[in-house]
Amino acid sequence: MSNRSAIVTVIQTRMGSTRLPNKVMMPLADKPLLLRLYERVIASELAGTVVVATTTNKLDNDIVKLCVDNKLNYYRGNETDLLDRHYKAALDHSPTAVVKIPSDCPLIDPSIIDKVLKYYIDNQNNFDFVSNLHPPSYPDGNDVEVISMKALKDAWQNAERDYEREHTTPYFWENPDKFNIGNILWETGKDYSVSHRFTIDYPEDYQFIKQVYNELFDNQRIFTLEDILDLLERKPELMNINSKYAGVNWYRNHLDELKIKTKSDTRTT
Repeated sequence: MSNRSAIVTVIQTRMGSTRLPNKVMMPLADKPLLLRLYERVIASELAGTVVVATTTNKLDNDIVKLCVDNKLNYYRGNETDLLDRHYKAALDHSPTAVVKIPSDCPLIDPSIIDKVLKYYIDNQNNFDFVSNLHPPSYPDGNDVEVISMKALKDAWQNAERDYEREHTTPYFWENPDKFNIGNILWETGKDYSVSHRFTIDYPEDYQFIKQVYNELFDNQRIFTLEDILDLLERKPELMNINSKYAGVNWYRNHLDELKIKTKSDTRTT
């Protein structure tokens, strides 16, 4: 398992976001957001083979062209069943473990990816699923989930609820009696998962992320979480750009269905 080729990291992306269409093509430091995210993911030492998983919808032809032009691995699959897309994108590369990185995390710190992956690798006989999200502690937008290929196949075969298929991984952490679940907490002991929003779903999120790139990218191409937090210490007004969405995530739409998540995990308004 020390071999990077045993791991496939999947970045799921599409053009048809309902709240912020075409967000993955919005420019950050003169390149599309998706390429900037890809740069950060491949800076991880343990990410292995990285695959961009998009859809067969013709709207996503531009994503495929971007991948072809930049020699990125890609897969086209089901538009709404992301569990199916994730599984089949990984299947082409015969991994033993698969990583999920959302395309709305262009500020993700590669060292956090490595931290979660190292914990999984060091404890691979003990866990089917390891993440830094159950419970979360890092600033929102540093989401890493690692699944054994065996467990991913199980979910692909047996997950039935719409939200389990749409969001890829709920079947694992909603069934702790079936899967061995591990979690990484931020070593600082802090919890910024609701207070600090580094993900992109709204125009204000893009403005915040763009400003972070404008401030940090020229000095350090792969800037770190600590660099971002230092910037926010110097310029706390940047937090106001998208603060009205801090703590908002997809869980809020499924609280009546989810067995594990509670209202304390998300803002519902």
